[in-house]
Amino acid sequence: MLEKGELVVYGEKGICEVDGTTHLELRGADKNKLYYILIPLGERDTKIYCPVDNEKVPLRRPMNKNEAMKLIEELPELSELAVPQEKLREETYKAALRSLDCRQWASMLKTLRRRRRSRLIQGKKVTATDERYFRRTEEYLYSELAMALGKQKSEMEDFIAACLQGYAEKA
Repeated sequence: MLEKGELVVYGEKGICEVDGTTHLELRGADKNKLYYILIPLGERDTKIYCPVDNEKVPLRRPMNKNEAMKLIEELPELSELAVPQEKLREETYKAALRSLDCRQWASMLKTLRRRRRSRLIQGKKVTATDERYFRRTEEYLYSELAMALGKQKSEMEDFIAACLQGYAEKA
């Protein structure tokens, strides 16, 4: 059971603070069912009610500093996100985001960066779908990494590049 003040990563809302638990007093709601009250860090005026026994939307603790640094170190070895068929691309992106798996998010960013470069080299525009999922994935991953590392989200791209440069020089 999560405690008030703990941080969690919840579905597509990102990092949330647990504000306690409650029973919903709504018509048709199970009065005995217990819900976490979650407040997204980016939307402090929003409250989300998540069943304590929720199995549909993943809920996990955010990365700590060691896990964040380990992920950054592993970035060069992470494979791109496998997209089985072009017409399933968006579904593959959605599934990766819903997984709440930071490695999948990093793989997806890697895939989207490569696709962006490839399309621009061919004289094509970046697709709206790719751009939308790139922004969302970057938001999720960089927000969590920044929190774990005590940095601003806006610093993450440069911080990651510097770390990767440092790892390459040591090798």
